[in-house]
Order: sequence, then structure tokens, then C-alpha cells
Amino acid sequence: MSQPVFVDLTHTSHTAARTGVQRVARGLWRGLGTQGRPITYDRFQRAWRPLRAWEHRKLAVEKPAAKRGAHWPWPSRLRGWLSRRQNGFDWAAGSAGLIVPELFSRDVGLALPQFLPHVGGARIALFHDATAVRLPEFAAPNTVARLPPYLQELRMFDGIAAVSETSKSELLSYWDWLGIRRAPPVESIPLGIDVPATLPASEAGDGRPEILYVSTIEGRKNHVALLDACESLWAQGDQFRVRLIGLRQMQTGRRALKRIAELQAAGRPLVHEGAVDDATVERAYASASFTVYASVAEGFGLPIAESLARGKPCICCRQGAVGETAAGGGCLTVDQPDVPSLREAISRLLHHPAELSALAEVACRRRFKTTADHARELLDWMGALGPKGKVANS
Repeated sequence: MSQPVFVDLTHTSHTAARTGVQRVARGLWRGLGTQGRPITYDRFQRAWRPLRAWEHRKLAVEKPAAKRGAHWPWPSRLRGWLSRRQNGFDWAAGSAGLIVPELFSRDVGLALPQFLPHVGGARIALFHDATAVRLPEFAAPNTVARLPPYLQELRMFDGIAAVSETSKSELLSYWDWLGIRRAPPVESIPLGIDVPATLPASEAGDGRPEILYVSTIEGRKNHVALLDACESLWAQGDQFRVRLIGLRQMQTGRRALKRIAELQAAGRPLVHEGAVDDATVERAYASASFTVYASVAEGFGLPIAESLARGKPCICCRQGAVGETAAGGGCLTVDQPDVPSLREAISRLLHHPAELSALAEVACRRRFKTTADHARELLDWMGALGPKGKVANS
């Protein structure tokens, strides 16, 4: 493919956050290599444009942010205001298509209808999940308000690449519920992951097993159930440590943060490191005996695949998208990630080292596609869709 594929990184190029969507977007950008050309909608300029040098640096930043919001420096805002113009789209015609990997904002949604017809090749969007519609009690209010119009706006594209069969089913079911009869094709194209060629050695500890949970601290990640299960085991004398990595989502994560503080005040061996860099995450995986992913709803569940790819068994749910990732082996799955189930699963792996070792062996044998593999699958599918001439308005 000689012409570049545009990748809309409007949010990711303006934040150092490492949430799942941002990691997918950055991974896709890396996986496409020279075939990908990152672009953004500049709401201050009111125009689509290629990224500038400072935005490229933001994509490659190694120090993660403690907040997921996008930040536009004042000089960039002023530059946009001073150069406001009507969108000129001549630069967009020489492309092989467009990929939108983010849950895009209202501003982007309003700007897309003018832009999409000028893009050469197929225009596709990645779809992650509809949790904010299905389980609004676990989502931030702004996400709950944004998701219904976003799910409608996805119909502007030539195709939707769902990150799992579960997310594909969620989207199609929502459109069917709305009575939509004309919609773009939806294909399940699961994500890829990248693992460093050389992994760090396990750090020397005090001999106690260490359980790792890598996830944003938010409602749907179900930290409270995990912590209550761990407290029950600590109370009966089990010896183990818990390490939590992930930024704080204050709107839905307050209960979990309060529970973390209570257990730490009680002297329990619990550490929450917040948002950390990749090297710290790798050291945490190396030192972990196993991981837990207690989420109640996911579109994919990247940390499960990343744990298994590092030879670390994972306790997770066998339902939904998480179950799809776990199905290949290396996981101890539960019907529901509630307190009794998590307590029993953790106790099994703490007290049955042979079972833990067997799961680790299976995990080590599993093979996962890379972000470059995922990018190639997307490009192949885009080629099969073919170039389109106008945006669907059905």
C-alpha cells in the first residue's frame, strides 16, 4: 500500500494517559509504521490537519499522566484561533483510508461528515464496548451522555472493526434495538499486544506471593470485590501481597480508593502505585505470582493477554470479552467476579502451587498477535471494503 492511511489521534495526541483506548491507539500508530499518518481535529482552528511536532512527542511520551483528559497548550490554542479557516480537504484525497481507534468526542463527531467524503479509501472505526449504555452505574456521567450519539455516529463509516466478538454483538444488538436496518458491516478483529524482547528478572521479595492487578481504578474494574476477597483471606492468616497499578478515575472509583486507604491504614500488605511507566509495569509483572482482572465488563481486556504473554496466570471472569481472551488457557476463570468467587480462586492459587505452575506453563505456550499484526489485519479488511465515495446517511 503506497498511499498512507490516516489515523485519527485527536485525543491520544493530547494526553499522556495510558488507559486501554489510548494504549490501543498508540499501539496501532506504532503497528502501522510508515503506512500510518496521524491526524487530529483541531477544534480551535476548526480544521482537520496532520499532527505537529509537539503532538508527535506527546504520542511517544514515556511518563504517564495521572489524568486521562486531553490538554492543548495555550500557544497551540492561539495558533488555531489565529489561523481559523474553512476546512481545505485537498491534502486528504491522497490517502488509502482512515482509521479512528478512539471513542471520539462530540466535536469530532460533528466534524466528521464534512471530512469523510474527502478521504480516499475505506473509512473505518474501532469499536471497544458499550458498557456506558449497558451498565451506566459503572461509567462517568459524561461518558454515559456521550455514548448513545457516538453509537449512532458510527454509522457514518464504511466499516466498524470491533475489538472482540462480544463488542461486535453489543453494537449490533444496540442498532437492532433502535430499529436500524441500514448500517455498515461490523467485523470482529481482536487486538494485538507487544511484549519487550527482554523481560526483567523478578525482584527479590520477602517470600510472600504477590498478586498484581493492572487497571484504572474505576467502578467497572471491580476493585472493591477483589479487596474484600483479599481482606477475608488476610483475616484468616493467609500471607500474600497485593499490588495495584493504574490511574484514579475519581467519578466512579471513590469506593475503591476509600477501601484501599482503609486496608492500608489497617496495615495490610497492599500497594497502589497509580499511573506508572512501562518499565515499572514490566517489573511488576516479573515479580507477580499471578494476576487478577476482576472487571465486570470489557471490550477486550488487554491486561489479561499481557499477563499471559509474560507467563503469568490470571484470575478473571469466563463471560464476555474477558472470557474470549481467557479461553486459550492459562487463566483460572470464575462465573462472576464477586467476592466469594474471587476469594476461592485466589485461595486455590495460593495453596496449590502445582495448579499455579500448570497454568503458568500453559500461559507460556500461548502466542498472541502483535500490534503490527493487528494493523495488517485492519488494512487487509479495509482493502476488502474498497474505496467509498460518500458518507452513509441512513
